Amino acid sequence: MLSEIKSSREGLLSISSNLLEKLVRKDPIADTYDVEETPFARGKFATVRKANHRATGVSYAAKFIKKRRRATDQTKEIFHEIAVLLQCESSGRVVRLHEVYETTSDMVLLLELAAGGELQRILEGDECLGELEAKRAMRQILEGLAYLHERNIAHLDLKPQNLLLTIENSCEDIKLCDFGISRVLEKGVEVREIIGTPDYVAPEVLSYEPITLATDIWSIGVLAYVLLTGYSPFGAADKQQTYLNISKCALSFDKDLFEDISSTAIDFITTALVVDPRKRPSVQELLDHPWISFKSIIFPQITKKSSEILSVTPKSTPISQRKTLPCVTSDTPKSQRKTYGSDSLNGTYTDTPTRTYNVSTNCLCPQCGTTCRHLPHTPVSKTPITVDRVILC
Repeated sequence: MLSEIKSSREGLLSISSNLLEKLVRKDPIADTYDVEETPFARGKFATVRKANHRATGVSYAAKFIKKRRRATDQTKEIFHEIAVLLQCESSGRVVRLHEVYETTSDMVLLLELAAGGELQRILEGDECLGELEAKRAMRQILEGLAYLHERNIAHLDLKPQNLLLTIENSCEDIKLCDFGISRVLEKGVEVREIIGTPDYVAPEVLSYEPITLATDIWSIGVLAYVLLTGYSPFGAADKQQTYLNISKCALSFDKDLFEDISSTAIDFITTALVVDPRKRPSVQELLDHPWISFKSIIFPQITKKSSEILSVTPKSTPISQRKTLPCVTSDTPKSQRKTYGSDSLNGTYTDTPTRTYNVSTNCLCPQCGTTCRHLPHTPVSKTPITVDRVILC
């Protein structure tokens, strides 16, 4: 089967017509499955519904993907996602593909149903992950990523929404999903695209430099920060500010967020969050890091973050601007729970006009003037940053 899957210069996998004919079913899905009308997950161009197999009673996640988006045929990208899932079917850390259906408007991927849903659900609740639990979760995520990287596949959209829990309210078994913007990186072939999710995207993507497997490593560093604190390390009041924070790696470890977190965990984050992708560790090196390899002693896990976080001032980035995943208490205002995590950065860089914006010197601390006295960080100088217009829309 794998011999009938080929890669292209765009980083997309293609499936032979012979294999597609065997793989894709054209009969009505309703003849075999009872598909719920209401989606339990929704994206810009896809919805996911529960589908119950009538004969066996087994439930699956039916991912309905539009074949055309803005009058553009997307079947090549959909077949790529199917091919990635086929290549990863032997991995226990990647969601399993069961069947594929085609309708007049959609491709339908029948996927393994994860009982616990997205990891994002836990982060949106009243409790954050304790350090021991975050450590176990990160190890599983790295195991799944190692399987991909061994096959030169970059996921490029690692975030809590794309991590599935097979057990309800538990991080004991995590699987990677959603390979719609993943790319296969062949030796000697450069892939440059503006793709990803704002809070998790790597600096080289924003500067339109070649994507590498190290692009995923940056997202791993962001993920670790988010799982341990419930906050984005680079999140700001708007996307433009977020992108500048990313490009400068404006990273801080506020005492009120990290007082119960070990120095080994902080070292893991700083090891992954390096602007130069050539200096980032490989996924295997992160698996061997003391924090992940269980060679370190960490503090007892703290599962709840006190509402006192909201009253502690000042911070390097004010709470009002930290809009990603605050899991402080159930009383936290909804305006502070918002995230750019559902937004995608996609589109061809050369097709769209660009704009240049001047960003003020106090990007990390709008409360101060040109010199911030809140935390010992280096102020970001006034620098024009040019980004694709699609990103800012």
